Amino acid sequence: MIRTLSAGAAALALVVPAGDAFAQDARPMLAPLDGAVLEIVAEGTSRRTPDVATIQAGVVTQAATAAEAMRDNSARLARVLAAVRKAGVAERDIQTASVSLSPQYRYEQNQPPVITGYQASNQLSIRFRDIAQSGAILDALVREGANNIAGPELGIDKPEAALDEARRDAIATARARAALYAQAAGLRVERILSISESGATMPPPRPIAFARAQAADAAPTQIVAGERELGISVTVRFLLK
Repeated sequence: MIRTLSAGAAALALVVPAGDAFAQDARPMLAPLDGAVLEIVAEGTSRRTPDVATIQAGVVTQAATAAEAMRDNSARLARVLAAVRKAGVAERDIQTASVSLSPQYRYEQNQPPVITGYQASNQLSIRFRDIAQSGAILDALVREGANNIAGPELGIDKPEAALDEARRDAIATARARAALYAQAAGLRVERILSISESGATMPPPRPIAFARAQAADAAPTQIVAGERELGISVTVRFLLK
């Protein structure tokens, strides 16, 4: 979008009512721009292979009483946690995601619901820094009692360098687009007036389905890293003359 500030409009903008002159004299006055202002919104991207995978793994148990459901759940989760630690996952990469206990009902026509037992759930959020080994570790967790698994969420552990690459790409795109507009309008790009960034984006990965091996000689679970795209959006205002 090209916007031109005429000389008359600039002069009008500098007129201040006498009663407000003293109250506003501390505000900085912007000099009128001699030219056209062009505002460009540009996207920049970079691509990286994910180096971390976060997976939800936990235990769901059912029993006749709430205490029994929680007791059974805690025992099985202890074995799952031991397997996670034995696999070399650091404590900082293991976090409780959720704990829940809920009654289970039986419904019959024209009868109030009847509690038939209780279901306990304890979910862990586990970050794997060696994606190639995460499938084998998940298989070990299932053998130790994990029966509720979701994920993975693949990401970049330290995305700063990739985001800086996307920023350079966004600015290069904005400058090229500004030069095109200026040429089409019979003008030239004088300088950049301002740059603002609206933030980084990392599209969510496509869901990857996986299942544990059912037999001793079955192939282990595999998780493939693929590639992630990181993006930056910038708004750049140029002065054209």
